[in-house]
Amino acid sequence: QVQFVESGGGLVQPGGSLRLSCAASGSMFSIYYMGWYRQAPGKQRESVARISSGGSTYYADSVKGRFAISRDNAKNTVYLQMNSLKPEDTAVYYCNTFPIAPRPTWGQGTQVTVSS
Repeated sequence: QVQFVESGGGLVQPGGSLRLSCAASGSMFSIYYMGWYRQAPGKQRESVARISSGGSTYYADSVKGRFAISRDNAKNTVYLQMNSLKPEDTAVYYCNTFPIAPRPTWGQGTQVTVSS
């Protein structure tokens, strides 16, 4: 089963930027449709962005125009560039396949906190 290691989170002021990375294990990464998800305290995990094996992207309305997802299949890595961050972007961010497998394996996630 594919495993994921997320990194790049931190504390940033409103309007700032962060770049998240997710390293995936396994030799099949290049064919996976990958997604970034986030979970804020007291809320359900939600999908924020996804990217096909061919590079087509889709974004949730809440992040459209501010976030950009990309991938490097040679490095088994998917990225999330986050610009113009808002306090409501505060959450733990995870990557996984899209759609999520019936019995998914989740990484530890990376905490993003947007606060002045």
